[in-house]
This record gives sequence, structure tokens and C-alpha cells, in this order.
Amino acid sequence: MTKLCIVSPCYNEEAVLNEAASKLTVLFNQLISRQKISPDSFILYVNDGSRDRTWQIIQELHRSNPFVCGLNLAHNVGHQNAIMAGMMTARHHADAVITIDADLQDDITAIEQMVDKFAEGNDIVYGVKVSRQGDSFAKRTTAKMFYRLQESMGVKSVYNHADFRLMSKRALNALSLYKERNLYLRGLVPMLGFPSDTVPDIISPRFAGESKYTLGKMLNLATDGITSFSTKPISLITSLGLLGLVVSFFVLIYILVSWATGHVVSGWSSIMLSLWFIGSALLLSIGIVGQYIGKIYIEVKQRPLYTVEEYLGVDAVPQQK
Repeated sequence: MTKLCIVSPCYNEEAVLNEAASKLTVLFNQLISRQKISPDSFILYVNDGSRDRTWQIIQELHRSNPFVCGLNLAHNVGHQNAIMAGMMTARHHADAVITIDADLQDDITAIEQMVDKFAEGNDIVYGVKVSRQGDSFAKRTTAKMFYRLQESMGVKSVYNHADFRLMSKRALNALSLYKERNLYLRGLVPMLGFPSDTVPDIISPRFAGESKYTLGKMLNLATDGITSFSTKPISLITSLGLLGLVVSFFVLIYILVSWATGHVVSGWSSIMLSLWFIGSALLLSIGIVGQYIGKIYIEVKQRPLYTVEEYLGVDAVPQQK
């Protein structure tokens, strides 16, 4: 039987933890009774520097619930790094790891299908959203824009998949060899190349608390994904520069014809418009190139992705990655 670990990153999730743990416990008992997972399977909650009672609740659950383990990070490192911390810890103790957000908006009934597909020989199983009615209109709209922007920029990822996925120990060991500091797991995991499949994921409304993925965080994630896996923005800058040269050539012809025919009129408006346009294009271009340089700056430092302050679980684990 498969020894399964469910990894859930938590940031200020005190309102949902008890209910989420209760639902996952019921699911674990069902899967154990069907002999699909082993009785020593476990849930690993990763506290990502929460400022509320999240870690205290995880400690209480660990004492009262035999399935619950906890990983307390020393400070907030962000959603992607918190997931990585949980996966890199769990891979030492489990045959397969499923990552799912603590709010359980993802469809936990799909977990059994993931385990079945893992048993069939798939190292990676993606939860693909087939319905987002549980999300607000604004979140559904921005999410669609997010995926389309990625696709247009050449980022290869699974459409409508976030971070609800199963990965085998073999896939996680391969992922551990990727040392980049700018983590974008939705683009990184498909690069592993192991056998994979998908299961449908129906998004439900949050039963408590508020979503931690604000519009700003979605935009930052999109920027990370594009600049970490695609050089297309720099190619677009080059194309715009060439287009500008072509336009300038025709403007030069217009100026020469106007001068030859004696219709030269000083145009303050057109000059100012040109200056503003060219200045804005230059600043935007410098900013995009700066994003890439900034990422190189972060990568060469090779700082740890996270630091573990406390671990409540199977065995001692490495304190940093």
C-alpha cells in the first residue's frame, strides 16, 4: 500500500485548520479501509510564518490527531517556498506526496483518483480545474488572464492547474536537484518529464477565512513564472525596437518630403507625444531587463529557500534547503 503524505502550506489559516484536518482525517480513514494507502500515512501542515494562532492549532492537532504532523518555518517565505519545504521534508518519509492548500477549496474527493493513477504508474498527477464556481468573479477572471498570459509568453505549464498535485518519491528526488531560488513549481514540475496524468478538480467556496492569493500576489506569481521560464519578453523588446526603426524610417521620409515641398510646420504636440512614447518604452524595456538581472542576482547568492524552526513528525529533518 502507498504511504501517502498530504502537504498543506498555511499562512494565517486559524479559521480553517480544524475543519480541514477533520475532513482529511475522514478521507484518510476511508482510503485506509479500502487498502489504498497505508495506516502510517500522514498530513504535514507547513506554517509559513503565520501571525495568528495557526502554529498553536497545528501543535494541538498533532497531539490529538495521529495523522497530523507540523513544520514551522522560521519566517514567512511565500507560498511556493513553503510547498517546497513540505515536499522536501515529506519525500524522506512517504511514497507519494499530494500538495493542497489548507482551505481545501480544491476537491479532496479527487485525492483517491490521484492515488489510483499513482498506482497505475504515474509519477505526477495534476488536479485540473474543470469548474471555478467556488471562486469569485474577479478571481476567475484574473486566473484566466494569468494562464493566458503565461501561454502567450511561452511558459509551458498545465492549463488550469495550480498547486494541487501528486508527486512520487522519484519525482520529488528529481525536483530536489533543481537548485533555483526563484521557484515557480507550476512550470518546474512539468519539466521533470516523468509519466503524468490529470484528474478533474472542482473548486468549492472557502468555508471560512479569506483567500491569501490577492491580485498583487497573482501578478507577482505570473511575473516569476514568465521571467523564470521564458526569454520572450526580451525578444519582444527587440521586436519593438526594430518596429521603431521602421516607423522612424517612414517618419524621416515624411519629414524630407515636407521640407522639399515647403510644408514644414513645427509640431509641438507630435514632438512631445514622441518623446513621452519613446521615454516610456525605454523605461519599460529597462524594467523588464532589470527583472532578469535581479533574478540572476538572487540566484548567484544561493541563499536557503527556507529555515525550519520546529518539526513535529516522523523523524528529524534537514533544517534548511
